[in-house]
Amino acid sequence: VQLQASGGGSVQAGDSLRLSCAVSGRAFSGLSTAWFRQAPGKEREFVAGIFRHESSTHYRDSVKGRFTISRDRAKNTVYLQMNSLKPEDTAVYYCAASSRIIYSTIGVASSYGDWGQGTLVTVSS
Repeated sequence: VQLQASGGGSVQAGDSLRLSCAVSGRAFSGLSTAWFRQAPGKEREFVAGIFRHESSTHYRDSVKGRFTISRDRAKNTVYLQMNSLKPEDTAVYYCAASSRIIYSTIGVASSYGDWGQGTLVTVSS
């Protein structure tokens, strides 16, 4: 599976960005996908995920109500709409995919075997 992330940039606090992750190389419908992020000096952390079958979504608490993960099956693309951005959202954002995700592992980075290259989001106050 190949993943290509895009859409990062530098914005002001309160602004919005939409990240995209184009997925190829495997049937999109069979993949659960997620966004993780890694800030300088910190470990990679789960941001949002969407299951392959029922399309249920999951978020880390700090982004609930501000971020929305979605996917377009026709375009084989996963999106992360980020609203009301805060300086603490600054990080490199990575998309990830796996056909083996279960409920308890959707937020675990080591559960994903395929990763995009990352896109930088910088939020200034």
